[in-house]
Amino acid sequence: MSDPLTPVVRNRRTVLKAGATLLLSVFAPLPAYAAQILAVRVWPADDYTRVTLENDSELKTTHFMVKDPERMVVDIEGLELNPTLKGLVAKIQSNDPYIKQVRVGQNRPNVVRLVFDLKEEIKPQVFTLAPAGAYKHRLIFDLYPVKEVDPIAAMIEEGNWTSGAPQPTAPGLPPQPAQPPIAVQPTPQAQLEALKPDIKAEPRAELREQVKTAEAQVRPPSKGGKADKIERIITIALDPGHGGEDPGASGRNGSREKDIVLSIAKRLKGKLEAIPNIRVMLTRDGDYFVPLGKRVEKARKVQADLFVSIHADAFVQPTARGSSVFALSEKGASSSAARWLADKENEADTIGGVNVRSHDRQLASVLLDLSTTAQINDSLKLGKSVLAEIGGINRLHKGSVEQAGFAVLKAPDIPSILIETAFISNPEEEAKLRDENYQNQMADAIVKGIRTYFARNPPLARNRLT
Repeated sequence: MSDPLTPVVRNRRTVLKAGATLLLSVFAPLPAYAAQILAVRVWPADDYTRVTLENDSELKTTHFMVKDPERMVVDIEGLELNPTLKGLVAKIQSNDPYIKQVRVGQNRPNVVRLVFDLKEEIKPQVFTLAPAGAYKHRLIFDLYPVKEVDPIAAMIEEGNWTSGAPQPTAPGLPPQPAQPPIAVQPTPQAQLEALKPDIKAEPRAELREQVKTAEAQVRPPSKGGKADKIERIITIALDPGHGGEDPGASGRNGSREKDIVLSIAKRLKGKLEAIPNIRVMLTRDGDYFVPLGKRVEKARKVQADLFVSIHADAFVQPTARGSSVFALSEKGASSSAARWLADKENEADTIGGVNVRSHDRQLASVLLDLSTTAQINDSLKLGKSVLAEIGGINRLHKGSVEQAGFAVLKAPDIPSILIETAFISNPEEEAKLRDENYQNQMADAIVKGIRTYFARNPPLARNRLT
């Protein structure tokens, strides 16, 4: 006789086995997911070379340096080789200042190894960036020279000040005609020195009166006086906005702000350097990213007399048009549009990619919060002179200099303006921005504005001419 409980027991065992199988399937290790490299980009420059791997998830890396010859070895976990990553080899240019070549291989399962063969010893920064703008996750390799590029030494090597002879300053740009020099206001000491030879021939009473007047209130030198001959080199920092990982705004026909403004800046540089005793420093002279704070730092290192940042803005409505000039504001933006634009421009570090671990935010904050009322007043004077000239070649978006908290204008001791040359988002103005003739006209207008500013506000002679 069969046991009546047997079917029940069998059914229970069947259920238990099925449950166990289900649990094992749930907790069994899943096959590792390999991240996908979506794009590779290389940005060589004298300042540093940046290599970017854009991917669909955050990557974990380790790296180390090898001597004799100089190499940097990078292991990337959770990655399988794909054609996009293999394409990195062909991205390295022969004129890259720091990378000779790169080798890519599958070091072990789920680990890809990159070997950078270097031209000299470098200080690498390897970091990741969260998705920003049009980019997904990015793995960044910034290769800096052990000895940083000195902007002053670079300017001396390039011979960036002239004796008035026409000279080209960029490939493809014609030489600029020589222009008359900009007058320099002597220091009080220089003016007193200039008076001495003439004072000797004066009667004693007049001599005392003249010296007393000169000491109490320095007067501009008279025409033909020796003080008029005082000269010094004037340094102007030109800042083409965006660059590298940060393309800036884009036009309907594919124009990129970073390309347009670099072209205008190079034309402007050539025209300014045709003026005797003027030298120009570009914060970037190629397609690479420069953080906002670094742009200010470069200008201060060369003791710039002026800082001019060049942009081509965009708006959500393609009908927006016109050129604008902006100065810094301590008390908030002069309009909601100015505030919106400043916020957009200040996002450049997020889009371009700053290594937060090496970026001293506190130091940057101290530097950028030292801006003085005098600097802003001088910036407004400069902006007004430039705006008046730009109005002769293009419609103005607003007839006065606007103000907002642009990070790139916060050098505490340099009159600084930001010029929006036109709206790249407007198809008609995009066509203008692409036109060489318009770029030259814009550069000419800025030069005239700068000359007008210096005519009304002559730069002081320095005790040590540089």
